[in-house]
Amino acid sequence: MRNRIIAVLGLAMLCACGVDGEPVQPSLNAGVGIGSGGVHVGGAVGLSKGPLHVALGF
Repeated sequence: MRNRIIAVLGLAMLCACGVDGEPVQPSLNAGVGIGSGGVHVGGAVGLSKGPLHVALGF
């Protein structure tokens, strides 16, 4: 019984802080540069959820 109460309180705290409600937001960043060395293409693909952001550049 005690474990169930702790689990319910923990779940309530998790829901209250908004951790479960923020959607994952994808992002795409692309660019083209022209210089004396030629044309350069680059960009990044990333995911954001709350304060966490993970990106992979290419």
